Amino acid sequence: MKVARIAVIAIALIAGLFALILARSMGGGDQTKKVAVRQEQPQLELDEVLTAAKNIPLGTSLTADMFIWRKWPVDSTGPGFILRSKRPEADSELLGSVARSSFLGGEPINEGKIATAGKGMMSSILPKGYRAVATRISPETSAGGFVLPKDRVDVILTEESDRGVASETILSNIRVLAIDQTVEDQDGQKVVVGETATLELTPSQSEILVTAQRQGKLSLALRSLEDAKGDDPAEDERSGTIVLVRNGNLIKRTVKQ
Repeated sequence: MKVARIAVIAIALIAGLFALILARSMGGGDQTKKVAVRQEQPQLELDEVLTAAKNIPLGTSLTADMFIWRKWPVDSTGPGFILRSKRPEADSELLGSVARSSFLGGEPINEGKIATAGKGMMSSILPKGYRAVATRISPETSAGGFVLPKDRVDVILTEESDRGVASETILSNIRVLAIDQTVEDQDGQKVVVGETATLELTPSQSEILVTAQRQGKLSLALRSLEDAKGDDPAEDERSGTIVLVRNGNLIKRTVKQ
């Protein structure tokens, strides 16, 4: 009886040892297979892309501290990206250029969004087909002085006549390109006051604004960011009315914007 028990225990031990050896053998094969799979994966091809080292506002003249080269997957580069392998001196070549659009820190510098150095800054940031037209403003006619560059506004014309005072919105969702700001001392506090606003207009809108300046008082109504996003000035077919006087005759002409 004792011999039989010893034989059973011995067989069990041998079977267990065999199973352990087999398990280790299979596990080692999986590890070898995993290592082989990892080695077969292709290496990601990288290059260096010229990016903004910090936030760059629209109209800024680019300086050396605004550029930084960053490693970037080649497959993720766009047609306007500047690669160091192709233009290693680009960070020096672009000094003095003007940003035609704003850049966020870390964003690739796209050549389509910058203007070559030597050209006028305003003409550099002005989109094709648009004009920059200036109009006089005051705190009372520019939302208390809170209208700033890149804001969008409505232009309101106020006229006085024998019949009273009338106001009309003549231009809508217009982008402000620049504000001529001065600092004044009012009641012991420094207040920034704009005297001239430069607006981005189409040629027909320019005619409306210039004519309206002769007719009455212009005011800028500041639009909210949501209202500005909701309208597309390029597709919105608004119209304005130009009043002309020829040989003593009053003529009104409606112009599509």
